Amino acid sequence: MTDEPYRSDAPEPLRHVEHVMGTVFSFDVREVAPADRPRVRAALDGAVAGLHRVDELFSTYRPDSQVSRLGRGELTLSRCDPEVREVLRMCEEAEHRSGGWFSAHYAGRRPDPTGLVKGWAVERAARMLVSAGAGSVCVNGGGDVQGHGGPWRVGIADPLRRGELAVVVEASGELAVATSGPAERGCHILDPRTGLPPAEGLASVTVVATSLADADAWATAACAMGAGRARPWLGRLPDAEAFVVTADGSTWHTSGFTRHMAGLCV
Repeated sequence: MTDEPYRSDAPEPLRHVEHVMGTVFSFDVREVAPADRPRVRAALDGAVAGLHRVDELFSTYRPDSQVSRLGRGELTLSRCDPEVREVLRMCEEAEHRSGGWFSAHYAGRRPDPTGLVKGWAVERAARMLVSAGAGSVCVNGGGDVQGHGGPWRVGIADPLRRGELAVVVEASGELAVATSGPAERGCHILDPRTGLPPAEGLASVTVVATSLADADAWATAACAMGAGRARPWLGRLPDAEAFVVTADGSTWHTSGFTRHMAGLCV
């Protein structure tokens, strides 16, 4: 991720990097008035603590997480933390809105909100900083970005050429950018109807929206659909645009994506 230069007389930005949830989160906070700086600094600390709390609640790799205990039947949904109930409700809504292609249940029907919870956590962290008085915020969680203010430039990794970019998105105002695909973690997105990888796999799907929780869910759903179904469905999504790299390296995008592009690299 790169961003526009800021004025030399601007206050020093607040930056922080945190390793949590199996990935790296970076914070870049700018346009903070001196009087608001202590409050924004405290909000940054709170946002980082919130990410660790999300890991404690939702990690499918931690046997003591509430999601793991819920899946084993050791905990009922009514006794879960309100955040767990909120995220699972959002997953149900995303499943309905995607026609079932986004799902928080796969093998054994155990709950797995992985396809939405990171985007939700990043979006919430960014909003905490804006509410505290930051005028320009960019939070990047493992390549998924929620921005406020800006402009911010977000580089989308080429899934087939390690270390290179496929496209650069310019994000201004309130904008979220989420990418899904098998490049980093292997084939982890499955067809929810079969529990198998989609027959027409895509190398990556990037969705631009205002909400990172939504963008994360839509990118995951499109990957699960495969190439044939994803293209018309992404084209119909309201208030969202998409850029896709296919398995053979070709690319396509929805009609409105060009207004977000700062450069095409493939």
